[in-house]
Amino acid sequence: MQSTKMRYSKILVAVDGSKQSMDAANYAISLAEKHNANLTVLNVLNLHSFRQSLASFVTAPTYGTNEMEQKKMEVQKLLDQTRRKGEEKSIGVKTQIIQESVSVVGSILEYAENEKIELIVVGTRGRSGIKQLLIGSVAEGVVTYAHCPVLVVK
Repeated sequence: MQSTKMRYSKILVAVDGSKQSMDAANYAISLAEKHNANLTVLNVLNLHSFRQSLASFVTAPTYGTNEMEQKKMEVQKLLDQTRRKGEEKSIGVKTQIIQESVSVVGSILEYAENEKIELIVVGTRGRSGIKQLLIGSVAEGVVTYAHCPVLVVK
């Protein structure tokens, strides 16, 4: 039987700043280097949960705008750090922040399909991960509905 080895040219890693997602990013960098692939580092800002946390403090329509901009700057720093790690290994790295108000999973999957991503890499749990869960809800949703292979990094 002839062995066929998968080669990926477009890899996406979803990060949220959690240890698991940063481990996934490091693994994705290694894979991109091995496959000579381009890497996209993606973060989905979940506006729905952000707005809910501010809901009890809302006093004006623009309340929370500064907080959201601050959060975007923090996320961009995280993405830039990951981009630099990849570039140190001569990997083409693109960073992307998506502001989503409905579904983090849906945003990741839609982006991956639109960009013709061939492999999605995610961590087992994100920032809100419950310790007892083996796999987080975002990772589970991506694994269940993705159009391409998904690698879950523990």
